[in-house]
This record gives sequence, C-alpha cells and structure tokens, in this order.
Amino acid sequence: MSRSDDPTTERGNGNGDENAESIHREYVLNVRIVEERSAGEEPRYRFEAPRHEGITFDEPDLAELYADVYFDVNGFEEAGTGSRGVPPEIIQAGKDTIIAYFLTQPGTDTNWVASFYGKTPNQIERYVSWVRERAEEIRQGARDRGME
Repeated sequence: MSRSDDPTTERGNGNGDENAESIHREYVLNVRIVEERSAGEEPRYRFEAPRHEGITFDEPDLAELYADVYFDVNGFEEAGTGSRGVPPEIIQAGKDTIIAYFLTQPGTDTNWVASFYGKTPNQIERYVSWVRERAEEIRQGARDRGME
C-alpha cells in the first residue's frame, strides 16, 4: 500500500471556499480512498474503484477495511443489492469476509458482530485480520505482475 501525502493531489472546488479532496490511500488497479474535507466539518472518506458506485465513511479505518474486503473478493458492486442486502460475492467468500463487511456497515461494531455470530470480540478481530492479510497478498501479487 502507498500513501499519497503529496499536496498536489488536493483539489478544491474552485469557488474559493474550503472544500477539498485529497488521496488518503491509493491501491493497485485504480482503487483509492479519497478524503473529503468541508469547512467546519469532520473529514469523510470515499472508497472509489472501477465499476463501483463509491461509498463514503466517517472513519478512515472503515474505508480501508472496506477496501480490504473489496480486494479479498476480487471486487464487488453494491448497486442493486438494496439497503439491507449483501453482495453475492461477499456471501460466497466465507464467514471471515462477511464479518469484515458487516463491520463496515452503519450501526455495527465489533461487539454487535460478535454477538450476532456468537463469538468473542477477539475472535472477530482475528477474522478481520485474515481478510486484511489476504487483501494485502492480493495487492502485492498485482504489483508483482505490474498491474499497478
């Protein structure tokens, strides 16, 4: 993974107000997380990928976990799944990926997911770590193949 701290990646809206965007994290295969800042508000983090409508998070770690789930299942699209649906690629991936995906959804946290699955928070964190490890292996494999 690479971070882009280059201020030239920052963009305002050209109207002189303080709205700006910058790259929070950039991944292989044109996947990235964009930090959106508006005057007087907390930053938001928008996940962007080809053929994905994008989704915005309040916390950067949730956006990064969402990116890890995205790479773990070789991409997915939420459009058409409905407000309470789960994309089929995630359902087919297994319990650890579903758990990681649930953690990125509004109104959930580690304790809620642990209770839902009858697991401890430590077990949930272990499942999430497996998803993160696989996602990094996939990204590294793409870099090794020159698929930046």
